[in-house]
Amino acid sequence: MRIVLDTNCLIQSISPHSEFRPVWDSLMSGENTLCITNEILEEYVEILQRLFTPQFAEVVVVAILKNPFVEHITPYYRFNLITVDPDDNKFVDCAIVANAHYIVTNDRHYDVLREIQFPSVDVIALRDFLELLHQ
Repeated sequence: MRIVLDTNCLIQSISPHSEFRPVWDSLMSGENTLCITNEILEEYVEILQRLFTPQFAEVVVVAILKNPFVEHITPYYRFNLITVDPDDNKFVDCAIVANAHYIVTNDRHYDVLREIQFPSVDVIALRDFLELLHQ
């Protein structure tokens, strides 16, 4: 599956001790494809540096960038579907352009996407995506 991983879910899935680690592993192994943009990578770096260290952020980003199963997307249009937190739109735009199956997020700001018929963007919670992996 092609997915866009919100930063909150990335953070929960990268620890080797996390119950959500299979999500990260599925992206690194190519079982699923991670779709990213420059803006998404910048947010990953910013939050990882804030929560951990610059060195840890670099390790994670290099793992993403060197992974042949990661697809770098360049959106040329901004859909602006999320008005409550416009910063979340970078994930939505990536998902639309990448024709991703899901945005994996626990952020409730994305709930508005369930009401929008076009463009259609499916959102799934991290736990539900983990369960989907185990099917």
